[in-house]
Amino acid sequence: MAAAPKPEGDNPVPLFDPRRMAFFHFMFARFFAKHMRAARVANWGMPRDYGNRPLVVFANHPGWWDGVAFMLLSQRLFPGRTMFIPMDAAALSRYGFMKRIGVFGIEGGTARGAVAFLRTAKIVLGASDRMLWMNAPGRFSDVRERPVPIAPGMSRLPEMAPDAVFVPLALDYPFWTERKAEMLCAFGEPIEAADLAALPRDDRGPALSTALAATMDRLALDAIARDPARFKTLLRGPEGMGGVWQFWRRLRSTMRGERFDPRHDPRHDPGREAG
Repeated sequence: MAAAPKPEGDNPVPLFDPRRMAFFHFMFARFFAKHMRAARVANWGMPRDYGNRPLVVFANHPGWWDGVAFMLLSQRLFPGRTMFIPMDAAALSRYGFMKRIGVFGIEGGTARGAVAFLRTAKIVLGASDRMLWMNAPGRFSDVRERPVPIAPGMSRLPEMAPDAVFVPLALDYPFWTERKAEMLCAFGEPIEAADLAALPRDDRGPALSTALAATMDRLALDAIARDPARFKTLLRGPEGMGGVWQFWRRLRSTMRGERFDPRHDPRHDPGREAG
């Protein structure tokens, strides 16, 4: 009898449970709606038709919300594809449930960990309906940091998956006019793994950094404009201050026969229907 595949590290694929993914996507969406104002994707930065190819989505790493962004974007914009995410093994040990929804542990900062990551990435990207989502810097980095840092292991990844398509993803979490932050996202110009593999290994990191920076810079212009019409909104949370003050404002509007709008600046998002 053949040996069962290892449950962690070498092969996270057998662990993936679609039912658990659906449940935790629901939970993550509820959590997001409670703490953030909206998840928006730039109109120009929506995903394209990448064909029947494995994908490597490489993003910047501005904050804690990146993992939630991966969860929401993968489930809402890439139906039919299975998502996998590398995560620091020590951190993953505190969130064991994530091992059942495509997250696998990596040992950061060591040659052994880099080799194990590449071996796992090759397995994950061995099927055309899978996606590897990762924070390319390998550490938290400000959206204004240039050049955009790229973790060393990224330069070897095109060799592990020569048929894959690399897609830059820009993430930003600015505050606009409400008390909660926006989650702004944009997918950039895809890059063929074969084109990256054809470059000298030392040139691949700068090529990925340049592509990601271009996507981040364009998203920054939309963030500065503060115009929701430039985005497709995937998910919204409740708006307004909440609490006693919002209850009083709503009651006052009702007594006056007025339509209540909890937003600080309703003009900022005219397409949003008042509550």
